[in-house]
Amino acid sequence: MEIPYAVKPRPDTGLYNAKVGIWLFLASEVMLFGAFFSTYILLRVQAPHGFWPDVALGWPHGLLNIPIGTFNTAVLITSSVTVVMAWIALKQNQFARFRKFMAVTVLCALGFLAIKTFEYREKFGHYVIQLNDGSRITGHLNVNGSSPLLWTLKDVEAAKLEALKVEVDIPNKFRFPVGHPIPEDIHKAHQAGEHHREREIKVSDISSLKAFIPSTHPFFAIYFTMTFLHGLHVFGGAMVLFYFGFIGSGMWKTDPERFTNRIEVGGLFWHFVDLVWIFLFPVVYLL
Repeated sequence: MEIPYAVKPRPDTGLYNAKVGIWLFLASEVMLFGAFFSTYILLRVQAPHGFWPDVALGWPHGLLNIPIGTFNTAVLITSSVTVVMAWIALKQNQFARFRKFMAVTVLCALGFLAIKTFEYREKFGHYVIQLNDGSRITGHLNVNGSSPLLWTLKDVEAAKLEALKVEVDIPNKFRFPVGHPIPEDIHKAHQAGEHHREREIKVSDISSLKAFIPSTHPFFAIYFTMTFLHGLHVFGGAMVLFYFGFIGSGMWKTDPERFTNRIEVGGLFWHFVDLVWIFLFPVVYLL
């Protein structure tokens, strides 16, 4: 039994069924991500002016790795180009060329996820530390040459550590700005133009220690939520494209026009994933 309008466009919409379906699905996706973007913007504009890490003093800024985010943006844009080239290759009846472009698309997706995993790891090992004298610093812990995942002061105390070596971020107006007062040695390093300085801190001198995790600040909560949700879309889209390109490509021999339509629909979803990131990157990383 032949399914109507699986290849030929419907007379009422001018689109075949799958394309109508994907546009309806993407409309629901716009509402989903729109809710998150709206939430982020409202939290951002209503945040008090001032310096973080005190929640009451301001919104975190300069905490995300902009060069890596920029590179990841280029990776996704490249994958959008290659998925179009794969569809064009099918239109030109060049199946081997289609597979090459599809392989590049999937590799770009996996590369994007790998880089995002590195970013997550870096945030889980990044801390804001408040000392008993009221000064605040941010940086990475260095325990026996590694960066442990000790997310709170209770975790540090449970590990029975007496002192912590911290690769302290030197605050500036663009990267890791920290509220005042800051320790005198860090202030001198800032004046000297340094970016990091190792400092040993007694655990007994620490009043609060928190990793850059969702419970630390609303910024991290929405950052991880939005990027993880987007990452799930990247992973899901990559698996669909991989299936069409390799495991499920048998339809090319039996019904090439319908198979080409499937690639077009998959490509539309992939362009949406790319577009979400193009909005997410400047809003979350740069503002």
